[in-house]
Amino acid sequence: MKIAAASSELPILQPEDLSAADFTAKLSAYKPDIGVVVAYRILPREVFSIPAKGCVNLHPSMLPDLRGAAPINWALIRGYRQSGISTFLIRERVDTGSILLQETVNIFLEDNAGSLSKRLSIRGGELIVESLDQIATGKLEPEPQKGTTTRAPKITDETRRISWKLPAEEIHNLVRGLSPSPCAYTYVGSKRLKIYSSNFRTGSAQLKPGTVMDLADNSLNISTGEGIFGIEELQLEGRRRMTAEEFQRGSSITAGTVLGE
Repeated sequence: MKIAAASSELPILQPEDLSAADFTAKLSAYKPDIGVVVAYRILPREVFSIPAKGCVNLHPSMLPDLRGAAPINWALIRGYRQSGISTFLIRERVDTGSILLQETVNIFLEDNAGSLSKRLSIRGGELIVESLDQIATGKLEPEPQKGTTTRAPKITDETRRISWKLPAEEIHNLVRGLSPSPCAYTYVGSKRLKIYSSNFRTGSAQLKPGTVMDLADNSLNISTGEGIFGIEELQLEGRRRMTAEEFQRGSSITAGTVLGE
């Protein structure tokens, strides 16, 4: 955005303090009709009340579902088959403003946070333009959010750590929701093992959850609380990212090793 603005010789303001009097004074002097906010800090009332028609925010979910800092991650972690994008007017309480436009987006089985984020960002940019066009022509009437409110809190280190007692499908969804960054992880001894891609299948290994079973079909297969989890791509602390097959060629991990202990 800065590069595009600079190439068009537009003024650029980059305040450290959004409530600073000199910044709000400069912004007010432009007499803006509307503001657009994407993936930015929480705006104070002093800022979002300046534009005559308010500030439009883009959120990658069907609000009020998945309010919060990590809606894309949590949609995948919770196994959603569909999410969406919303444009809405900013209010003091985060993600609570009146809806302008919304559109559902399918989540594919092969999606992870990276691929879903890319797809939502492209369509989200288009939805912002559509929202601005309709506001400019007076065709868009903001509507209060309707439906059940759910939360998508910030991803913590504890969120990322795999519990092998969970069903394999839930672990697989955790991996999808955190790949390619910051990644779900477990431990091999004292070393952290990040997992980038995975698969799962039904069946019972009748082994302690987290136990390495074998390397088959290019997957390092692990017993879980329900079903079998397959690691396809991983990175052990201190080593490069690699496939499970590459990893096993130079690893001392064998059948019977218990991960996460």
